[in-house]
Amino acid sequence: MGVDLTRKGSRKLGESLIGTALFACAAFSTLVTVGVVVVLARESVAFFSEVSIVDFLTGTRWEPMFQEQHFGILPLVSGSLLVAGGAGLIALPIGILSAIFLSEYAGARLQAVLKPLLEILAGVPTVVYGYFALTFITPLLRLVFPGTDIFNAAAASIVVGLMIIPTVSSLSEDALRAVPRSLREAAYGLGATKLEVSTRVVVPAALSGIIASFILAISRAVGETMAVTIAAGNLPNLTLNPLESIQTMTAFIVQASMGDTPQGTLAYRTLFAVGMTLFLMTLGMNIVSQWVMARFREEYQ
Repeated sequence: MGVDLTRKGSRKLGESLIGTALFACAAFSTLVTVGVVVVLARESVAFFSEVSIVDFLTGTRWEPMFQEQHFGILPLVSGSLLVAGGAGLIALPIGILSAIFLSEYAGARLQAVLKPLLEILAGVPTVVYGYFALTFITPLLRLVFPGTDIFNAAAASIVVGLMIIPTVSSLSEDALRAVPRSLREAAYGLGATKLEVSTRVVVPAALSGIIASFILAISRAVGETMAVTIAAGNLPNLTLNPLESIQTMTAFIVQASMGDTPQGTLAYRTLFAVGMTLFLMTLGMNIVSQWVMARFREEYQ
């Protein structure tokens, strides 16, 4: 009897310690997030006390390091969206088609081979993608389009698209697999083909998860840093031409963080203003993805 009580006491103590450790990890993550937001907000407020927020959001010239400074962030935002949009055109169709194949067509053995190969794309360092774009993709683009700049948005879009394919594929496949088998069997019972079942039954039923994967992947593309910095260049150019050199928000943050900007200056605080803009953009995308999942989620008994 005493031994049983001792075991129960030890088990409760162990569970209490585990619960405390888990709470500490969750609290630490929350505190880090709050700390990042506080630092960004504090420096951004100091920046906007000297620069009009209207000029910041609507200006078309970004020259914070020059003697005659201009703080219009539109060239950086347009560059980021240009790369993210191009990456989406590549990754979204490939990712969803890969997910459909893995979920509906591939056998267990083929899945065991293809899924790890696909997920290797997510494990390649981003700096490798950047040099791959600069040394391989850009020369190919210049063969087809001779006027292409050495640093250009198209090459950056292609490699970022390759990087986010696993995100789209993995999350979309999870959403497709969550669709009950009974829906598939009911469609087969009505005489539907495998393609019709996949595209007209399974995909619409998993649409909320698929759309959420799209939004999260685009958010990942907007926040990509090293590959874009190497491939797209550092020229804040307000353009829609993907063959021209541009600068994204993340590329400017890298440039401003290299130590050439004196701490406490207005040019230094642009780092935090741009960081806050990027943070709010990606936060908004994540909120939209959560809303889509909650709004259009299908519940099955």
